[in-house]
Amino acid sequence: MQEWILEEAATVLMGDERLDQRFRIVLNTMSQKPSLKFPAGCNGRAETAAAYRFVGNDKVGQDQVLLPHRTATLKRIRAEKVVLIPQDTTELDMTRPREIMAGAGPLNDESRVGFHDHAILAFTPEGVPLGLVAADIWARDFDGFDKDADQKRAERRAKSIDEKESHRWLEGYREACRVAQEAPETLIVCLSDSEGDIYECLIEGQKKTGTPQAEWIIRACQDRGLIVDKDAAAGCPTRLRAQVASTPIVGHLTVDAREREPKSKDDRKRKQARAARTAELTVQAARVRLRGPDRPGGKLPNIEVNCVLVTEPNPPEGAEPIEWLLLTSLPIDTVDEVLTIIKFYCCRWQIEIYFRILKSGCKVEESQLETAAAFLPYLALCMIVAWRVQYVVMLGRECPDLPCDVAFDDDEWKTVYTVVKNQPPPKKPPSLKTMVGLVASLGGHLGRKGDGEPGPKALWVGLQRMTDLVRGWRAFAQHGAAETEPDSGIETEAGWPPG
Repeated sequence: MQEWILEEAATVLMGDERLDQRFRIVLNTMSQKPSLKFPAGCNGRAETAAAYRFVGNDKVGQDQVLLPHRTATLKRIRAEKVVLIPQDTTELDMTRPREIMAGAGPLNDESRVGFHDHAILAFTPEGVPLGLVAADIWARDFDGFDKDADQKRAERRAKSIDEKESHRWLEGYREACRVAQEAPETLIVCLSDSEGDIYECLIEGQKKTGTPQAEWIIRACQDRGLIVDKDAAAGCPTRLRAQVASTPIVGHLTVDAREREPKSKDDRKRKQARAARTAELTVQAARVRLRGPDRPGGKLPNIEVNCVLVTEPNPPEGAEPIEWLLLTSLPIDTVDEVLTIIKFYCCRWQIEIYFRILKSGCKVEESQLETAAAFLPYLALCMIVAWRVQYVVMLGRECPDLPCDVAFDDDEWKTVYTVVKNQPPPKKPPSLKTMVGLVASLGGHLGRKGDGEPGPKALWVGLQRMTDLVRGWRAFAQHGAAETEPDSGIETEAGWPPG
């Protein structure tokens, strides 16, 4: 069993020691072959059957699976000075040709069914994932999907925030605040994209409780109204964006904008296709007073927030200009503080990479489990595995000189080194960057000058191949050494292969 599994599961407590041990075994198996389901990933029929029994056990739910991982994540958070906690939602499409998973619900329409997964993760400002803080997973009800858009809109407006799905963004910030209280020496900053631009979330960030609170950055979606002084000059901006855009430019940025595929059935500008390019951006900042909107229970209070506007004044012809309007509780008194806010928000993209690993690497949407009761703990296991893959990728990039045994066991790095290099492993572990490159080469990464750093896809494929190679080495050491030709000509380090 891998050492990191033992550390991650150190506090597992499911009420039965046999379940605790099975949790470790199943997580270990899934982490070694992220893309494979139980029949292909497990070692034989008995282990496969035990894995299915584990996720189908009434005592095993998503919360029980994630709890020990959260404890280990909190330990990693406490070791950092600053931790960013992005939150976001992804769809898990479990649509099947001839059946519907029991407990799944409709997604955007009744023809597609599955779950919504609102994940809250912790990252260092450099993008190294520290783990999952929480996950809210739910299925919608089929009732009401026959209503037209106007009916749905009217019903949403009549509901309080506590009755809406958007309440998850408020709970996500509260979860970040709980982390801030559990790690009081660490600055916690909660990140939300424009879907989290909800006035109740802005109000929540104003509360003073006397305990450590998480700071926050939210990408604005609404061009909200402002409170304007009576003696303000005529023509003074009364809307959020115009007010920030009227302030002096405080800095300039040059960024490499990623290529973006269009989102089907979504005509919002930020969801349209975009070619990769280098963009020259301007930065502005201001503190504004927002006018509270009306709600079913009455008008919400006016509040003050800091804002940072990032715009592309001269986009390529025909291209939509890049623009971010960020609302935040962090200070904006200096240029460095403003640029730090932008840097922090850029880390939000890491949660999108995480979802890609979860879906394309762990292939959770290809699960054939028949009920939500079994699927949700399986999904929670996959979420831990997806974190581990991303962790190894980013640790190799940000801490390349660390010895590779911080992330790989001895028999793992020695086997991969021997196979890829076709030579005996060194006495001391190579660097983490070297090891990640070797594993990624098993996954198809060529390592050419223009290829860049290995990505998650090459790594999850490489990890699966590494698992098979290690099994082969172990089997050879245990059963095949006596049959090896004594003059084979292969010179090995003493004690290797492992036996």
